Amino acid sequence: MLVIKNAKIYTCSGKVIEKGDILISYGKIKEVGVNLKCSCNNVIDAEGMVVIPGIIDAHSHIGGFGTDMSDQDLNEMTKNATPEVQSIYSIDTGSKMFERVRRAGITTSAIAPGSGNVVGGLVCAVKSYGNSIEDMCIKNPVALKMALGGNPKGVYGKRNQVPMTRMGIAQVMRETLIKGKEYMDKRAGAKDDGSSMVPYDTGLENVCRVLRREIPIKVHCEQFDMLTTIRIAKEFNVEFTLDHAWGAGDFIDDIVDSGCRGVIYGPIGVPLLPGECGKIDIGVLVELDKKGVNCAIMTDGPILNPEVIIIQAGEVIRFGGDIERVLNMLTINPAKILGIEDRVGSIEEGKDADIVIFKGMPAVDTNATVAYTIINGEVVYKK
Repeated sequence: MLVIKNAKIYTCSGKVIEKGDILISYGKIKEVGVNLKCSCNNVIDAEGMVVIPGIIDAHSHIGGFGTDMSDQDLNEMTKNATPEVQSIYSIDTGSKMFERVRRAGITTSAIAPGSGNVVGGLVCAVKSYGNSIEDMCIKNPVALKMALGGNPKGVYGKRNQVPMTRMGIAQVMRETLIKGKEYMDKRAGAKDDGSSMVPYDTGLENVCRVLRREIPIKVHCEQFDMLTTIRIAKEFNVEFTLDHAWGAGDFIDDIVDSGCRGVIYGPIGVPLLPGECGKIDIGVLVELDKKGVNCAIMTDGPILNPEVIIIQAGEVIRFGGDIERVLNMLTINPAKILGIEDRVGSIEEGKDADIVIFKGMPAVDTNATVAYTIINGEVVYKK
């Protein structure tokens, strides 16, 4: 049992408690309130500190890329569509990146295949601490990764293979979804005796999860590539997220009207290159949030240091974001996007005790630092 006392608690469930306590038992949040009575000797006095739910990074590649980016296990670039592969099999749970994200207060990451392929494979959500991948995994899958733009063009264009253009990328997306629809219809219409049953196909089964709206497509896209994603998602009536979303400010109405599952923005520390990387406009999250779009902030780890996630949140505040709404972009919003809000994302009774204690106000005070990171009720980092 663990008790956190006297903290300013941002529950990310619509309530802020000025001098509150949190009672943790068997890895779960047992009670949240003021002046809680408990005989527990394991107490963290958080007087003058700020408590938020564990930060959720909704787009990451940690554990699947080495310090040398050529050392990677998350890009199966042998064909342009690989819906059959799963990121969970490429995660090195002993990677030092997990220790680094714990220091930054990130307690859960959505670890995705890279963006070398148009269709990259299944994405899983894992905690930043545990004895094994089975122990760490919250949910698998949470999405099917897809990618538009320069990444797949850069891989396959050099080989003179499809796709070497954006129209080729769109066609690979459509063909994958069409094949999944045909496969699903044929299996559903097979005779009871099995005589007309089509052979089982792992990749197309994963595409069917998207077509049945069990999981969204998680699409690496920027600038006008977002419009391609919106068009294709509408054509096949599938859920989707817009990941990276640089230049979203040019398409606010299209994004709002699309009914997308969420915009996962970032990172902002990228070169301003011509074309898709030419507009970094993280302030757009303020407007999208006001218009009802579920917004989250990513690191794209290990592309950038995990501490950048808080810096980016600070930039949203600098552009006019409300502190509570911006903290939601680090916690409950990504939890909802990933479909794991029943366990994480807010400080509420019954949820996993994933909690971060800051000295200073995160995203407002530039000197704010993580004092404690707690996962499943266990202190996994202490400054």
